[in-house]
Amino acid sequence: MITYPRMLRHASTLSVGLPPDEAVVLDAPDAPLRAALAAAAGGDHQPARELLAATRLGMQWERRNTYVSALAEFALHNPGWLDAWLSAAPEDPDAVLVKADLCIHQAWEIRSGARAEHVSEDRFRGFFALLEDAVPVIGAAVELNPTDPVPWRVALTHARGSQAPREVFDGYWQEATARSSHHFGCHASALQYLCEKWFGSHEEMFAFAEQAADQALPGSLLHALPLLAAVEYAVVASAVEDGPLDPDRIDAAVERALGLVAHYEAGDEEIAGVRNHLALMLARAGRWADALEQFRAIGVHATEFPWAYLGDAREQFLDFRTGVRIQVAMNTPLFGRPPQPAVLPDGAGAPAWESEHCSLAVVSATLDTVAEATSANSTPLRLATGANGWHTLVEVALDPDPARRGSLMTRDRLVGAAGVFTTRERWTALVLHRSGDRRGFTLVHNGDRLAEHQWDPAAPVPDLETTTATAETVARAYGIDDARPLIALLRGNDDAPRRQAELIAALRMPPLPETFGTRAEALTGLPGARIVARRKAAVSRQKAGTSGAAPDAAYTLRRPVRWWALRLLMLPFFTALAVWGWQADDVLFVKPLIATLAAFAVGSDLVKGWRQRPRR
Repeated sequence: MITYPRMLRHASTLSVGLPPDEAVVLDAPDAPLRAALAAAAGGDHQPARELLAATRLGMQWERRNTYVSALAEFALHNPGWLDAWLSAAPEDPDAVLVKADLCIHQAWEIRSGARAEHVSEDRFRGFFALLEDAVPVIGAAVELNPTDPVPWRVALTHARGSQAPREVFDGYWQEATARSSHHFGCHASALQYLCEKWFGSHEEMFAFAEQAADQALPGSLLHALPLLAAVEYAVVASAVEDGPLDPDRIDAAVERALGLVAHYEAGDEEIAGVRNHLALMLARAGRWADALEQFRAIGVHATEFPWAYLGDAREQFLDFRTGVRIQVAMNTPLFGRPPQPAVLPDGAGAPAWESEHCSLAVVSATLDTVAEATSANSTPLRLATGANGWHTLVEVALDPDPARRGSLMTRDRLVGAAGVFTTRERWTALVLHRSGDRRGFTLVHNGDRLAEHQWDPAAPVPDLETTTATAETVARAYGIDDARPLIALLRGNDDAPRRQAELIAALRMPPLPETFGTRAEALTGLPGARIVARRKAAVSRQKAGTSGAAPDAAYTLRRPVRWWALRLLMLPFFTALAVWGWQADDVLFVKPLIATLAAFAVGSDLVKGWRQRPRR
């Protein structure tokens, strides 16, 4: 009971510096890699070829390792571009290296990531057969670029999967360190071989990690190895605190990682994986304020691990982030000041993620109808009439303070709001998303998410079964008999903006405003646009003011004629009943009191409706 008011008071303040849930993307590639993946999706391997050649010639081994792994993962479900590359240049060291890593990915795809006791014998046979086929490919990658440590990282991963004896692993390890003694990728792969669930022990794993970190240069990623060992021990192996290891070693690993991330700027993608592991361990230790600071520094750069150890990686990341924020709020004195981020967002403009991550709903109903349905939403919404006059455009009205626009209460505030205002309504809401060069939509009806889809130029084409089910759901919702054109739109990822626009046209919706995708609030400035919000939110927004906008005539709600007529009839009726009741000789106080309260409630409704009426 004591902490609940604290949470209510401080929770929104603690969203400063935290991007909304919909902006978070797992293992988002950097710009050069994303361009290469997008080109590969269209069958062009040349950008990937140039990207890896630059890392090889510049001896950028850590970046090369990241790029090779991402390209191999991409080729797992979209191999045509890599086959074309190898056909054109069979001796290209970069193409052969991606092929070697792809062989490992293919083997693990067959085996799955489940524990050995849950993997069938047939899967194991296929797994070992594919690993056997990978041996000559890995050997070719080593021979084509003898100074490259990345093929040896692939070899170390192969050794773990093929259950190679220790002498084989040691030989691979010596070859890897001879080429780059501080290569983080090789060390991370070796750490997995030495952990208890594979071929080592907790003690051996920690000793390896601590020794490598002790010998590392300041700022080296190797200082994160003990943290990775701590996650493996405490999270993956679920070891109890009073287990065979000294708990102080866990604490020391966390402190060492805190020292490492201090060398990097907030939002740096290179250190994002370390920060994600660190946030998890700080949260497990109950160090809520420190964990919140790491989530702020992570920004939108969530990584699959360590969260995938706990379940769905993105869901776990968002749940932990929300939980940490609530814990900090509950531990802050009611009239105290919650911990502020080390670096506040730029107050001169919107946070960087705002212009890249935005949503807009197209609702199949008139503006007045939607305004009436949205009046119960706790989220302020801006409404405007679509170009055809019988659709309504809806977006979230952001907080006037740019530093407080993070939202952690729903996966997507607009989708959550649509789930409320479509409940018990006949019409649907199509929530359109834009995130960088990605486009997507969520179909909401009667409070439920019926379908979701995303066009991602850097992702493999979705399978036919999934897209067919999505297209048929959308077709049913909008009364379209033939779903085949919709299937064709969903089956490709190239030119995502065009595909999204063609979907809107196919559903007979008005074209989107030109400002959608260029700024967070696309409806500001449109004729007749207005904001619907609860009274408290409206007053707060009016006090804060909005840049470039008049102080708010925007908080309006056009009530239907029947609403006014009913209350104008009820007010004199209850008033007369109350007057008669109080003047009667034999009076019971309950009846006139109820009539008085009813008259007061109806009168309050009328005053509120009059204040919220649209003004020109």
